[in-house]
Amino acid sequence: MTETTTTPETRPRRSAVRSLIRLWPYVRPVRGRLVGAALVAVLASCLGLVIPLALKWIVDGPVADRDPSGVWLGGVVLLVLGTAEAVLFWVRRVLVARPLARVEADMRAALFRHLQRLPVAFHDRWSSGQLLSRGTTDLMLMRMFLAFPLTFLLVNATTIVVGFAILLAQQWTLGLVLLAPVAPLVVLCWFFEQRYSLAARTAQDQVGDVTTIVEESVLGIRIIKGFGQHRGQERAFGSLSERLRTTELRKAGLLGTLWALIMVLPELAIGAALVLGVVRVADGELSAGTLVAFLSTALALRWPVESLGFLLAMTNETATASDRFFEVMDVAEADPRPRAPAGRPGQPGAEGRGLRLEGVEFRYPDAPPDAPPVLRGIDLHIRPGETMALVGTTGSGKTTLTALIPRLHEATAGRITLDGQDITALPRERLRELVSVAFEEPTLFSASVGENVLMGAEGADESDLKRALAVAQADFVDALPAGHRTQVGEQGLSLSGGQRQRLALARAVVGSPRFLILDDPLSALDVHTEAAVEAALREVLATTTALVVAHRPSTVLLADRVALLSRGRIAAVGTHHELLHGNEEYASLMSGHDGSEDTKGSKDSKDSKDNARDGGSPR
Repeated sequence: MTETTTTPETRPRRSAVRSLIRLWPYVRPVRGRLVGAALVAVLASCLGLVIPLALKWIVDGPVADRDPSGVWLGGVVLLVLGTAEAVLFWVRRVLVARPLARVEADMRAALFRHLQRLPVAFHDRWSSGQLLSRGTTDLMLMRMFLAFPLTFLLVNATTIVVGFAILLAQQWTLGLVLLAPVAPLVVLCWFFEQRYSLAARTAQDQVGDVTTIVEESVLGIRIIKGFGQHRGQERAFGSLSERLRTTELRKAGLLGTLWALIMVLPELAIGAALVLGVVRVADGELSAGTLVAFLSTALALRWPVESLGFLLAMTNETATASDRFFEVMDVAEADPRPRAPAGRPGQPGAEGRGLRLEGVEFRYPDAPPDAPPVLRGIDLHIRPGETMALVGTTGSGKTTLTALIPRLHEATAGRITLDGQDITALPRERLRELVSVAFEEPTLFSASVGENVLMGAEGADESDLKRALAVAQADFVDALPAGHRTQVGEQGLSLSGGQRQRLALARAVVGSPRFLILDDPLSALDVHTEAAVEAALREVLATTTALVVAHRPSTVLLADRVALLSRGRIAAVGTHHELLHGNEEYASLMSGHDGSEDTKGSKDSKDSKDNARDGGSPR
């Protein structure tokens, strides 16, 4: 199940201000720079309002008196004011550029760090595309908001207040004419905010959906090409792209309508003030310089007013981006179960040593309340130095059980101990130093072969690397162009499945872990390579406590004892030969039959069981 969040109307509405306030912990370290930049921008904007007053002085003074030297002086004053305004805006950009890039980097690092610590169940629910869009597009929107709209919401508001104060002081009657559109604009902005925020959330979620299908198509290109599904993927991508296009057009329509009205209403007011002012100048009630200054001030206020639509749009998109960012950051990293107290110093008794599961139960977090647990009543004890094979039918819960030991999933009930110490009392770093895991589906990263293997142990050196590669029979590494320094590429797809699985096995054993969990580690190997790996693996298993998920009889024979997992419970524990003779379900499992064969198939079943008894392949 993946998280797709393209229905924002189902979420409780959060005001834009509340969403943006949550950014404060990340902004606080650079608050001095932001305040300084805002003050510089306010000063620059106010200097712009001084220019009309200088024009009034020039028109009513030197121009009216026909004084050329005064006109030149006025020109110099205007040049100085304009230059000072430009320099101050440059200073504002310098003040905020570097710190806000740092804020974005810190938020991205915090998100990545948090994602690494979230439980596997979270990643099972969320699509990678949604997480990628939060770590890229959404964070970019937040940086842009902090750099421009946040400052200019304050700057423009201050400019509008100071500008109207100047207008009212010059001619209060004309100033009231210009104030007439304020009430309609407030209503218009409120109406716009309600609808645009919903459209912005929908668009950003749909970007995540598009990112997901692109990522899946790239990673699964072999499957798509192999089954000729490129047209189907194109149709799916086209459908999602069309939905995103429709939403973006709706956003553009809302913003265009708002911007048109925001521009038209003030222009009408300025036009009315111009007509009224010209009439008053003609009647001698108003000087030409005052009218020029008044209209220049009104025109200087056009951008602060007209930019409201743009600033409100960016503010709503940033508030939505903030909500999406904190949707992930608010997911708890900690185990919801109470933390077990740390064990008392001293060595546990013989019964407590090794790996022990006591009354363990597990239910997936998103399972229906009435669904039975995947695992229930699991009691299992693997003695120190013992290797236990875990077998069961597909879907019986083997992989889930192995994921509980390194706490990739958290047990719903019961306890798991390592040498008597409850794993919930151990720091996760320490737990994963003690427990090493090799998964059935090996994952390699875009790094060298050596770097991939050495991920399995802190402080391991080249000698450990060579030993681990020898255990995994990964001699193919020597034939690679740069040996273990060869880059394997994304997902290790430049290697075969068996090569990837051997490198994953080498990664599990490189640190000589005290506890080793192997989830069917040899499934992709051919018979000859499997035999060689098993021979080398016996030496490693002799020095560790291991739980091995097995499907083949040859893998089962690596173990000292076998546990049969059936319907979420441990049905039987014993040696391979004991269970083969004494447990019909196990015998059928090892023979490759499900126990429902009719009499006509009994001879084949007997032959298969004989092969399994001898440790060979059932076929």
